[in-house]
Amino acid sequence: MTRPSQPTDRAPVVVGTPGSFARSVLDERHPALIERVRRSTPYPPDRQRALDALLDEITGGPIGRLDDGEPGAGAWRDEPYYGQRWADVPFLWAESFFYRRLLAAVGYFAPGPWRGIDPFAPFKNAELAGAGVDDELSALDRLTALAPAERDRTLLLSSLWGNRADLGFRLSAGEAGLGDRVPGLVVDDSPALWNVLAAGEPGTVCLVADNAGPELLPDLVLADHLLTTGRAVRVVLHLKPYPYYVSDATTADALACLDRLTRASGQAAQTGGRLRRAVTEDRLVLRAHPFSCAPHPYDRMPADLREDFASAALTVMKGDLNYRRLVGDRHWPATTPFAEVTAYFPGPVAALRTLKCDVVTGLAPGTTDELDATARSWRTSGTHALVQVRA
Repeated sequence: MTRPSQPTDRAPVVVGTPGSFARSVLDERHPALIERVRRSTPYPPDRQRALDALLDEITGGPIGRLDDGEPGAGAWRDEPYYGQRWADVPFLWAESFFYRRLLAAVGYFAPGPWRGIDPFAPFKNAELAGAGVDDELSALDRLTALAPAERDRTLLLSSLWGNRADLGFRLSAGEAGLGDRVPGLVVDDSPALWNVLAAGEPGTVCLVADNAGPELLPDLVLADHLLTTGRAVRVVLHLKPYPYYVSDATTADALACLDRLTRASGQAAQTGGRLRRAVTEDRLVLRAHPFSCAPHPYDRMPADLREDFASAALTVMKGDLNYRRLVGDRHWPATTPFAEVTAYFPGPVAALRTLKCDVVTGLAPGTTDELDATARSWRTSGTHALVQVRA
């Protein structure tokens, strides 16, 4: 069967063009991250030298290969971009390979004492232990006072905004309606999302996670809500198989969040307890497919992952990176229909995404001009978000 293709002739691939958001990540964010990793963990001299070499390469040299002796190097051997400048290759690939090279520099995969040590764990642990987390979790106690539809929307918005989770938890029902008091939603297909879950018998929901720490907590709360309300008989939480993009969630991060919930009080603790039982009963499944760390869009997903998504009543893609991989990391015209660029996907799919890069689809005509006139950094600042659904 031929898969529907994306209309790539209308959308050039994102690269590190001078002055672009992608270029700022390559020139500023990646070098700063190397220094942050170096400061947060006392790596020995050989690891420090490897970090120095990576820093030199990304700031001045061409793209080098993984050493042949590096575990998993074979998976990257046939990529076509070696010897080119980091800014000249597809941005999605460059970012992904940078993180793989960073893990090689700190010895994450190599035999020895640094194997399996997450270089981003200090950042993720500090956020999860932050003083504000208990306050946000305590707001769950007030959700029971909301009408069912309002509770649905509050928890969905909490998952959508991630690090602004208190936006959703602290909203209360009112005559004006919750949607009127949530600024920054450039697309809101949330009614369609609930309609998909209400159609037919409840089935599996795939929830493809984004960030760890306080951003994963509302995702887990949403998963519990889907299970307890009968919208899903099973939630498959797709995580990263190894540390990626600074704060992307791994299995270890998900377990840390479950522990954080159960150590809280009130409704948060009860939610944590239900989720832990759901894991033991195979109703909450933690999955970490290797393609989750691949440098390619989802239209290149392998057959087993495709089958996983095809069998789901709905797949929910969380966050900016998953959105880029879902629609293709390209300069789409903003009015390009979301359904068109996701036509290849094997089942119903929803995107919950806070905008932190230039890629966006599915906007109504005129929206881009209006946003450009009032908030010029709306594509990258995290102040705007969207809920998009292709049923």
